Amino acid sequence: MIGATIKRDLRTGRSLWADSPGLGVKTQALTKAIAVDVAVVGAGISGAFMAHELARDHSVAVLDRRPPLMGSTLASTAMLQWEIDLTLTALGGRIGADKARRAYLRSRAAVDDLKRIVVKEGIRCGLKAKQSLYLAGDEYGHRALEAEAEARAEIGLGSRYLGPAELRDAFGMDRTGALISDGSASADPARLAAGLLRRAGENHTRVYSPVEVLEAISDPEGVTLLTDAGHAVRAKQVVFCCGYEFPRGVSTPGAKVISSWAMASKPRQRCPAWLRDMLVWEGSDPYLYFRMGGDGRLIVGGEDEASPTAHADKAKLKRKCETIAQKLRRLLPEIEFEVDYAWAGAFGESPTGLPQIGPVEGMDHVHAVMGFGGNGITYSVIASQIIGRAVRGETDPDGDLYRS
Repeated sequence: MIGATIKRDLRTGRSLWADSPGLGVKTQALTKAIAVDVAVVGAGISGAFMAHELARDHSVAVLDRRPPLMGSTLASTAMLQWEIDLTLTALGGRIGADKARRAYLRSRAAVDDLKRIVVKEGIRCGLKAKQSLYLAGDEYGHRALEAEAEARAEIGLGSRYLGPAELRDAFGMDRTGALISDGSASADPARLAAGLLRRAGENHTRVYSPVEVLEAISDPEGVTLLTDAGHAVRAKQVVFCCGYEFPRGVSTPGAKVISSWAMASKPRQRCPAWLRDMLVWEGSDPYLYFRMGGDGRLIVGGEDEASPTAHADKAKLKRKCETIAQKLRRLLPEIEFEVDYAWAGAFGESPTGLPQIGPVEGMDHVHAVMGFGGNGITYSVIASQIIGRAVRGETDPDGDLYRS
C-alpha cells in the first residue's frame, strides 16, 4: 500500500525511545541531608551532559521529580544538527552578524564534541554521522537559501546550494532549492542520556529520584535546596537543567513553550537509499522534518503549535500525525510506511532563537539551562561546557551569546 497507514493498536502517546534497551540508571532515595560540590536539577539529556562534564572534578548530585530520562528527552527526534532553526542570515538580523557567526561555529563544534564524547566513553546509542538536507519552503525560499549558502561559505561551514533540477535528480523531491550540509548526526536520545549518567556515576555522581526541589536559597557560601523528601541538599553551586519547564525564580523574558508532534514507523520500512544517511527538514512554518533510524524506522515530526498544553490532547495527537503523514506523502509519494509510535511534547522558543544558559539573576551560585530552539541536544553540549567553565571559575568565550 502506498503512503502511510495508522495502526489500530498504535502506541499513542508513547515515545519510541521509552522502549529502548539499556536505559537503566542507578537511582536512590534522598533519605538524609547531603552536601555536594554541585547539584544538578533535572535528569534528562541536559542534566546528563552537565553531570558528565562536572563529575570529572566535583561531587555531583542529580535530582529529578521523575525517573531519569522521563521528561522532554523522550519527546526528542534526536536530529543532532549544528544548523539552528533560524538561518545564519536571519539570526544575524536578531542578534547581529558577528554573534550569529559565533553561534553557528559554536554549534558546529558542539556536534563534533558530542561525537567525540560518545566514542571516548563507549556509549551505545546508535550514533550515526549524517548529512542535512534543508528544503526551501514558505519561510525560506530558494533565494534565501542561496544567500544562506554564501554566508556559511564565508565562515567555512560546509553547506552547498542545490537548484531544483539537481535536487530532483538526486533526491526525487520537487522544491525550488535546498541546502546540503555535512557534519550532523542522529542517535537514540534516551540511551545517550542514560549512558552519560552511568559514566558520571562511575566518578562522583549520585542520582536521586523521585525528589522534587521546592525552593532554592542562596547565600554567599552556596545554595540550600529544600525538597519534598524533607531533607535538604547543600551545594556550592546549583544548575537547573529543566528542559522546557520554567523553574520557579528563573527569569525567562520573552520565552514561550509550544507543542510539537512526532511519530515513528515500524522497523525495516522501504525508503530511498539516500535517506539512511540524511536528516531532512524544511524552511516552512510549521516545518516537516524526518530521518531514518538504525533499525529502518522512519522518524518524522513537525506541526508545531503555539500552545503550551496542546501536546497533552490525545485526540489532537492522531490528527496531527495524519497531517504529518500527508505532508510526507506529498513530498515523497513512493515511501511506504506504517505508523507504530506517535507522541507529543513541549518545546521552547526564545526571542533570540538561542537557548538561555548562564547565571540566575539575583541568586548567587545558581545557573540555569533553558534549551530553547530546535537543537536541544547540541545545546546541551554547549551548556555543559559553559557552565562547567563557570563552576571552575573560568569564562567561556561564547557565554554572552546565550544570556537573555
